[in-house]
Amino acid sequence: MIIILDGRTPDPDLRGVLKRLEEKGFRHDVSRGEAKIIIGAIGVPDAAKANLAEQLSALSCVERVIPIMKPYKRVARDFRPEGTQVKVGDLALGGPRLHVMAGPCSVESRAQILEVAQAVKEAGATILRGGAFKPRTLPYDFQGLGEPGLEFLAEAREKTGLKIVTEVMDPRDVKLVVKYADILQLGARNMQNFPLLRQVGKVQTPVLFKRGMSATIDEWMKAAEYILSGGNEKVILCERGIRSFDSQYTRNCFDLAAVPVVKSLTHLPIIADPSHGTGVRSLIAPMARAAVASGADGLMIEVHPEPSKALSDGQQSLTPREFASLMKEVRRVCEAVGRCL
Repeated sequence: MIIILDGRTPDPDLRGVLKRLEEKGFRHDVSRGEAKIIIGAIGVPDAAKANLAEQLSALSCVERVIPIMKPYKRVARDFRPEGTQVKVGDLALGGPRLHVMAGPCSVESRAQILEVAQAVKEAGATILRGGAFKPRTLPYDFQGLGEPGLEFLAEAREKTGLKIVTEVMDPRDVKLVVKYADILQLGARNMQNFPLLRQVGKVQTPVLFKRGMSATIDEWMKAAEYILSGGNEKVILCERGIRSFDSQYTRNCFDLAAVPVVKSLTHLPIIADPSHGTGVRSLIAPMARAAVASGADGLMIEVHPEPSKALSDGQQSLTPREFASLMKEVRRVCEAVGRCL
């Protein structure tokens, strides 16, 4: 539940409210503003807690009590109705500016990632994507360069000023990847890797959290709750398509309706990944435009200097020239919907 107090509430009265919550088995977060004090109470109500909202409402310092009925408490929009902007250095995802993450599926070499980084930077991207650890369907496929790939990404950041988003797959690798990354990506295959979710919940590095390949929106929100409940509230959701029955024309079913639905359910920002969402190079631009129009706070686009030679996902990667053209189209859509790029 959310308890709203007057901003001038004396500390003894505030402590009294917090003590009462603790006695009923709730954990709490306190946010102080000039006009209001907001308490987020986390717990699963039982019979003994049923009348707590009425009791709290009777206190003179309490202006309003708002129950949160959804099973995910910290993720729910009621927990932070004004929305969350996730800060990544000097960037803010979830604000008026649309941010584009772009780069290759996999970091293949130093020359490759430096070339792509410079190209996407010039086109207007603010975040460089690239996988150093790659989850692949077959064990024989390219699995990424590991730490050398992270080092190449860090060098690209130094040369271009772009922030870095890269995937972490194993709880044991979180400390390593945190040393290099500005954003930790949790891919679709790891949406319900609960040990990994708990581990990234213990750090304060922002997390890009992709929807699972067959996950419902409700399952996605509940999985995100693991991260926030661990103490890391810097979560950016990513719609990347879900598995469907028609694989002849697209890799996945790009569920753009999820963008406005998720915005109604949670305060967290959400971006869209039309590269994985469609799996088809020619469909990336129209679906990127549609994603911006649907209210997405950003895009993730795969870019490779020579897609035909890519070690992974070449069929859904744009060339730097195609990406520059897409950015011009996205900029026009941003202007039409009141966003900036």
